[in-house]
Amino acid sequence: MTVNPIFNPGGNDDTEHRTIWFGETTNLMQLNDVRYPWAVSLYKMMRENFWIPEKLDITQDVVDYWNLTPEERKAFDGILSYLTFLDSVQTCNIPHLKSTVTAPEVSLCMAEQIAQEGMHNQSYQYMIETIIPSERRNEVYDFWRTDKVLKERCTFVAGLYQQYIDDPTPENYFISLVADYVLEGLYFYNGFCFFYNLASRMLMPGSADIFKLINRDELSHVRLYQKIIPEAMTVFPHSLDQVYEMFDQAVRHECQWTNHIIGNQILGVTDASTEQYTKYLANIRLGAIGLPPLYADDKYKKSPYAHLERFSDTKKEGHTKANFFEAGVTSYVMSSGVTGWDEI
Repeated sequence: MTVNPIFNPGGNDDTEHRTIWFGETTNLMQLNDVRYPWAVSLYKMMRENFWIPEKLDITQDVVDYWNLTPEERKAFDGILSYLTFLDSVQTCNIPHLKSTVTAPEVSLCMAEQIAQEGMHNQSYQYMIETIIPSERRNEVYDFWRTDKVLKERCTFVAGLYQQYIDDPTPENYFISLVADYVLEGLYFYNGFCFFYNLASRMLMPGSADIFKLINRDELSHVRLYQKIIPEAMTVFPHSLDQVYEMFDQAVRHECQWTNHIIGNQILGVTDASTEQYTKYLANIRLGAIGLPPLYADDKYKKSPYAHLERFSDTKKEGHTKANFFEAGVTSYVMSSGVTGWDEI
């Protein structure tokens, strides 16, 4: 894969011949003349979703943390460590994918995604440094290194990214692109559900408020890859069997990790509900890129956590809802912070 030149006065900005990859872009961001209008709309939505974690009040969570059971505190710490890893590798990986994109409007969406991933890391650090006792923080930051189950699943997805860096072929680019979609579309959501589960019991409300906004950002990233992966399938050499294997492996890792860090020790979360939810979500994500479901059983057609959906919704009266489970993102509102727990 060839990295785009920064300065390319001989490039062609003609929208009729513009492509997401392998074009001859000048890199001019002329957003009133584009080939992919959906990208401009998505970029504007992502920008309207701007927020600052420190504007959200998590002082109640400092007290609530000690009202959690030991198992809940372990899950809280471990999931924060894992999510920190996910958004850290995303912040580093997306520029490599972006560097070959030759449609400026699509590149702009990926640039905004990079900024949002960085802000998510800022959010996790804000939570860790405010809520978790100082003597535990280094252990939380390093948990992805020291926990065998977590290290294995982090190695899987990061290894797919590294494969493209080490050997930047079109085949490896496609794999990295799908891995990005798998991470954005599957890897966060059992963690989100844990925080919404606590919120449903009036615990850790500030953390849930932060995750509402991270959740909303991640849905825009899911939507971005739902747009570009079908086009990538027409451009890059690939195997659908490999796509399905990546999803199936990701589901296995997600279930293994969630059962390991949460297990059957937290109210409302069981091994069975984790499997049902993760496979349900995988089928949704595959369907969104035009592929048949991987898991055929009827029980994977519905979410066991539908009762938690309202805790992910930052909708206010008069605005369109962003659906947590199906990534049906249609509009966003400017966020200066969530008004408070009473809006739930």
